[in-house]
Amino acid sequence: MGKPLSFEILCRSASTGARVGKVTTLHGAFDTPAFMPVGTKATIKGVYPSMVAQTGAQIVLGNTYHLLLRPGAELVDEMGGLHPFMGWPGPLLTDSGGYQAYSMADINAIDDEGVSFKSIIDGSTIRMTPESAIHTQNLLGADIIMAFDDCPPSVDPDAAPINQTRLRQATLRDSEKKSGYDHQARLDTSNERTARWLQRCKDAHARSGEQSLFGIVQGGADLERRARSLEMVCNIDLPGYAIGGVAVGESPEDIARVTRFTAARMPEGKPRYLMGVGYERDIVSAALSGVDMFDCVLPTRNGRNANAFTREGQIRLKNARFARDPGPIEAGCDCPACDPVACGWQTSEGRPFSRAYLRHLFASEEMLGPILVSLHNLRHFQRLMEDLRGAIASDDWASMGRQWPGVSDLLPGGDTKSGPLASET
Repeated sequence: MGKPLSFEILCRSASTGARVGKVTTLHGAFDTPAFMPVGTKATIKGVYPSMVAQTGAQIVLGNTYHLLLRPGAELVDEMGGLHPFMGWPGPLLTDSGGYQAYSMADINAIDDEGVSFKSIIDGSTIRMTPESAIHTQNLLGADIIMAFDDCPPSVDPDAAPINQTRLRQATLRDSEKKSGYDHQARLDTSNERTARWLQRCKDAHARSGEQSLFGIVQGGADLERRARSLEMVCNIDLPGYAIGGVAVGESPEDIARVTRFTAARMPEGKPRYLMGVGYERDIVSAALSGVDMFDCVLPTRNGRNANAFTREGQIRLKNARFARDPGPIEAGCDCPACDPVACGWQTSEGRPFSRAYLRHLFASEEMLGPILVSLHNLRHFQRLMEDLRGAIASDDWASMGRQWPGVSDLLPGGDTKSGPLASET
């Protein structure tokens, strides 16, 4: 049996921090920068695994918390592991459940030993610790497994640009200072806890010859605290590292600032993973900073709601203006919705599915609508990654900007004064 993970940097951009690489696991390889579709409950909703692969995806995700609740890690292990269970033969990654502790903070309770979850299925209490999170992931059998971390709010919930009342109530409840919530103290607690939990995860990892454990850097939007977390997390030798606690309430400019700062200080020869960030601008900005891996639920979540991504921006197919529109979602796209013949699908006269037809499907609550738009969105993000890898290899950013006008201001030679990659002052 070979190494559970190897990472090769194939080329670097001459004008940015971006790099093209290849991660090889025991279940195959994937090219980087890579976008990983999210199959929370061991499925990319509504789409066959072979269709997911047809969009260009080479690695997908599963979620430890949800699979622990149903069907249970022991059952998945009994069925041969997550790969055969969900019918995906390629590389798999599972996240640990740490993000669910954050996102459902008002119904969970965190302490130095772990998190007590309230089951979203039957309301029962489930205790998750670093050891149990790793044991669960060992049973699931993914190629890359994530450490159990303490994800804090990136910014003070009271000062966040979005409503985070529930989160603030939870952080106040769990705060050691009974007199009130201290955001800086919460970040310090998260850093210390995340580092301690990472060592416990590494010590508990029983399948290190088959599965690769990644650590997660926290620190919120505070660069000094990010640097401290980087030092503690990256001093523990692991196959790869992730940037966590991003896009959890801060602005796009802060996302770019924190990612750029953190990525530049992560180990050079190991994969860098930005967790849960999925808009095109955020991905391109992070890739230019040297990030290798991305994931997000946006392609399929938006697809199920009739929101299609295009190179010019999102379109909302439920809008009345598409009722008699004969065109495809996006001309030139080679997805099953826009160019079914290229994908081996047989439709009348080889025509694409029209915007008018897709709008009808959603209005009629037919399943085919969400399936087709999800496939289009999945392909959209893989096309972005393919073009991004090509631009990194050639340093032809002008061509990339013409192909993707929505991110052109972020690219070398573009007008970056107002973009997320503007120089820090």
